[in-house]
Amino acid sequence: MKNITLRQLRALTAIQEHGKIVSAAKALRLTAPAVTLQLKQVEDEAGVALFDRTSEGMRPTAAGLAFIDAAQTIEERLRVLADDIAAIRGVRKGSLVVGAVSTAKYFASRLFAGFMHDYPGVDMKLIIGNRAETIDSLKNHRADVVLMGRPPRDLPVRSTLFGDHPLVVVAAPDHPLAGKRDISKEEIAREHFIVRERGSGTRISFEHFLAEIPGRLDDPGTEMDSNETIKQAVMAGLGVAFISAHTVSWEVDAGRLALLDVVGLPIRRQWFAVSRADRAVTPAMVAFEEFLGRKGAGYLPLVRQLYSAD
Repeated sequence: MKNITLRQLRALTAIQEHGKIVSAAKALRLTAPAVTLQLKQVEDEAGVALFDRTSEGMRPTAAGLAFIDAAQTIEERLRVLADDIAAIRGVRKGSLVVGAVSTAKYFASRLFAGFMHDYPGVDMKLIIGNRAETIDSLKNHRADVVLMGRPPRDLPVRSTLFGDHPLVVVAAPDHPLAGKRDISKEEIAREHFIVRERGSGTRISFEHFLAEIPGRLDDPGTEMDSNETIKQAVMAGLGVAFISAHTVSWEVDAGRLALLDVVGLPIRRQWFAVSRADRAVTPAMVAFEEFLGRKGAGYLPLVRQLYSAD
């Protein structure tokens, strides 16, 4: 493998990402024959096929995935080297790719602005996705740090706690339960819920909350894949929602949604900054995690009704 070059490894990564030689070549600003040649050279060196040529595009083989993982690790290490050299030279520069679950988009921009004010030399990129997509971005080295609730258990990670993440039930302001005190879990369980997709952090917490009600989770409710759609459905009177308080702070304070006083709520989860434990840590990552520990909680939206009730 001594003859394999960084350019060839980047070609493999581009082919895997884009699925086609032509698209990979365009991303790399090369010709398709040049990318094809680079692939052939690596396959000749390895003695195995790295991609299956299918009608749907190029799919990496097991050997191809091993090469791509190595390529991603090398790119990651080169970024660390660049940041280390910048730090040695006394220049506060670097780059940071942050992944975030969709619920975090309600504060991520303000948090980014605060960090970039303190570290103007760091080039930032934000990737928003659901929980599965966010974990995948961490696994595949697309994100340096991710913002999420429960850290994944199937990946060695480092986690930095930076704030509370309360989960609540909301309804339309004219809902019969709006304004009622001490709503029991059994009573709220009889309501029609608008719920997030299966596997999301909010959905998992919702299922834990109602798990003790016999048969309730057999038909959890109407499933929607975004918090914005859920809020609109609740405001239209289609049901109630178990949702992150951070996503509804403006609507509750503006009177467009009502926070229901359910016994056992809010459930207080936490927000974490999560990174891989098996990768090198850049100065930018250290600075970001320290920033979150010091100031992160101050960028989280608050539902004034929720905290005034404590």
